Amino acid sequence: MTLYLCHFFYTVFGGDMTVYIDGLLFLNFYLDFLLLLTVVIILKRNVRIFRIVLGAFTGSLTILVLFFDITSLQLFFLKIYVSFIMCIVCFGYKDLKSFLINVGCFYMISILLGGFLYVINDSLVYDNHGIVFFNNDFSLNILFLIIVSPIVMFLYVKQIKMFKKKINFTFKTNIYIGRKVLRLNGYLDSGNVLSYKNKPVILTNIDNNFRNKKIYIPYIVIGGTGLLECIKVRKVEVVGLGIFENIYLGFSKDFKLFGADVLLNGMMKGDM
Repeated sequence: MTLYLCHFFYTVFGGDMTVYIDGLLFLNFYLDFLLLLTVVIILKRNVRIFRIVLGAFTGSLTILVLFFDITSLQLFFLKIYVSFIMCIVCFGYKDLKSFLINVGCFYMISILLGGFLYVINDSLVYDNHGIVFFNNDFSLNILFLIIVSPIVMFLYVKQIKMFKKKINFTFKTNIYIGRKVLRLNGYLDSGNVLSYKNKPVILTNIDNNFRNKKIYIPYIVIGGTGLLECIKVRKVEVVGLGIFENIYLGFSKDFKLFGADVLLNGMMKGDM
């Protein structure tokens, strides 16, 4: 939340130090702009830069509230009100669902950035001997925070995109081998188009402890060629994609499975 960050900076740079209104306004505007820009990127909103600037400017003016005597309850409701206004100014209002998604994402990113700065501040400002903590009279540099904050947001956005990509291609996979059922996490790799007798071959790095007849299927990869030890399974159920019969399951420790248990075949994606 913008007011949470305002209060954080007032605490860190206030105290016995001289607090300059223009400096706090700029810092708050900078962080609000960064937060709104991150929301735009994550949610892929089609928003002009002017709307982001206007939303950040609206939020930056709330720094003045810290210089008035208001109760904690009033401040709490004011925080919520300001976040709503900022999101409406930046994204507009189309429907309730979209509005709540915008506000929710804004809250999560604000908490992430505020929590990160709070932890960094505590780590640098306080020393400890055992469980006893004391202030070392060190304070964070504003320039340091201006530089580090966008780096934190960039890394967060990058991780979110990687996470979303991985989730979109991860499926619960049940492999039926005789009377046994392997319940695994599958990753759909469009680059895996290995087939045998026009049937897809899926890959796993678990040990082949099954009595099914072994089949050795030749394969070609960038690193060279080889023979892949496989067995024919009765069916493979991929939740969200369908049921596939007479699939070949290959066993290898050399293939990259992207953190999953089984690498699904690109031929299984259908109309995905």
